[in-house]
Amino acid sequence: MKIIILAAGIGSRLGNPFPKPLTKLKNNKSIMQMMTENISSLYDTNIINLVVGFKKDLIMESFPDMTYVYNQYFDQTNTAKSLLKAIKKNKDQSILWMNGDIVFDKNLLLKLKEYIDKDISFVSVNTSQVTEEEVKYTLKDDYIDELSKTVKNGLGEAVGINFISSGYIEAFIKRLEECDDNDYFERALEIAIEKDGFKIKAIDISEFNCIEIDFEEDLKNANNLI
Repeated sequence: MKIIILAAGIGSRLGNPFPKPLTKLKNNKSIMQMMTENISSLYDTNIINLVVGFKKDLIMESFPDMTYVYNQYFDQTNTAKSLLKAIKKNKDQSILWMNGDIVFDKNLLLKLKEYIDKDISFVSVNTSQVTEEEVKYTLKDDYIDELSKTVKNGLGEAVGINFISSGYIEAFIKRLEECDDNDYFERALEIAIEKDGFKIKAIDISEFNCIEIDFEEDLKNANNLI
């Protein structure tokens, strides 16, 4: 398995002059440091690929021992294309990937490991709240059916931590290639579910702290949970 962290974006909504994953939390650790430490509690960090773009040197200097993938079109593309760049380097392996602006409880990874070990593809979801801004989902026959920000009557929110089994990788790459430059990676999953019959579980991680940092309020809430 490879772990991909998407950290190429500008993160303009938070307003930092530096990459959002380098945002410091009240424990004086950055979001990225918290993420990599949590991952290292279960996995060797040499399986991590960091996708960088905006002011990439700042991230690379902060984490010099990581493996990097550069999205030179970070200011023109969204997460679908960043993920595509990284997955193309790991075509024969299962992929756990996550957005690079998530603060989460490391015990969340223990729950997800059960599904990873069984090679079951999944999208991690929070069913305790459903807001307009976030990616929402619906189910059909106990698997993900719809997955986007425009979903009506969503059952919960996708938190940005997902896993694709090795058997799905080749088809998933094709669907990522079909995505528009401004698409989120969830669009590729939605197409693959519809056209390729992907079976993707929704794993409820609502019991764990997990916040994606988009706005200043999100940062305050994350700090309250640390």
